[in-house]
Amino acid sequence: MKFKPVTYDTADATAKAFDAGRCDALTSDQSQLYALRILLKDPSSAMVLPDIISKEPLGPSVRQGDDDWFNLVKWSLFAMLNAEDLGITSKNIDDMKKTSDNPDVKRFLGETGGFGAMLGVSDAWAYNIVKEVGNYAESFDRNVGAGSELKIERGLNALWSNGGVQYAPPIR
Repeated sequence: MKFKPVTYDTADATAKAFDAGRCDALTSDQSQLYALRILLKDPSSAMVLPDIISKEPLGPSVRQGDDDWFNLVKWSLFAMLNAEDLGITSKNIDDMKKTSDNPDVKRFLGETGGFGAMLGVSDAWAYNIVKEVGNYAESFDRNVGAGSELKIERGLNALWSNGGVQYAPPIR
């Protein structure tokens, strides 16, 4: 296949050029392509192909040298993944706290284990995260997934048990 690369300095300029027919296709990481698509006059006029030819992992980051903050950010993501894996959602978390006998759930919710103290926060830290923003699935769906304007499929962002690569160490 022959092609002539056409480049632009900004995402907005790229979307405008594609909309105006100055280029026939766009290439970027998948999340950027979904974001560019919603900038089009008619987003349904373009599709993001399912083939992944380049992976750029995206995730939380912190400034180097702040190990306490890094640990808290890292374990916050792990908490959201663990909550999804345990079936804990923002909607059922209070019921789970009252009724669950599962030791993993009790540790997660801060009822046992004292994990929050190791992070320098309340033992209710994971409970608070899920209560306020949901588990990983809820957050993904609301911000970039089916419940958002982007409508990105979970794909590799699914839990390992659902064909993705996401998993987290247990909270112990």
